[in-house]
Amino acid sequence: MVLMPKKTKHRKLHKGQYSGLSKGGNFVEFGDFGIQVLERGWITNQQIEACRVAINRFFQRRGKVWIRIFPDKPVTKKPAEVRMGKGKGNIDHWVAVVRPGKVLFEVGNVPKEVAQDALRRAAAKLGLKTRFVERVEVV
Repeated sequence: MVLMPKKTKHRKLHKGQYSGLSKGGNFVEFGDFGIQVLERGWITNQQIEACRVAINRFFQRRGKVWIRIFPDKPVTKKPAEVRMGKGKGNIDHWVAVVRPGKVLFEVGNVPKEVAQDALRRAAAKLGLKTRFVERVEVV
């Protein structure tokens, strides 16, 4: 399952900038536990899929997983040993831009220890610093 948009307004995008903090999605809203990113960077569609598979394999058909990010930014790459110039390369893969504070994955219907272990395995696939967060009940 390759995560990528069905349709985009523009085929190729600029690199953009990483600066600032996450504007939304900073709290666990759907599940009971989640992992929150502490660094800024790009997460590829392959990394998201690897995390999803790691969590689901560890759960063994219990619990529920929510993916809170989507790779909607195309990254281009020119073929190997091609001279400079001749325009921008073709789309190689898709990434999700994440900034500090963004919740990446949420899990529910499992005990805290199981959720911690599953999300720790998922975080190992990312290459960014993350932390385990719990749902905060607002009174």
